[in-house]
Amino acid sequence: MVVTYLYYLECSNVGGWVTISTKVRRELVERAKRHGVNISEVLRRALEEEVARREEEEARRSARRIARELRMPEEEVARLIREDRSR
Repeated sequence: MVVTYLYYLECSNVGGWVTISTKVRRELVERAKRHGVNISEVLRRALEEEVARREEEEARRSARRIARELRMPEEEVARLIREDRSR
């Protein structure tokens, strides 16, 4: 059997909360509760990590594209970006 587990995800940019629902097998939810797992926190953290991973990959692709267009090594582009961020 599949249950729908509702949890809240903090949206720091908006300053509020949104409700997101997902279907999870009842047995998994029961096991998580039995082990004291904070399901909302685990799901929130997993989503944050996945978004951060994808944003990092997008930045890497952009750096590669910039490096190609400027005909400069990717490492140099990365150094320039880090330098600019530190200002």
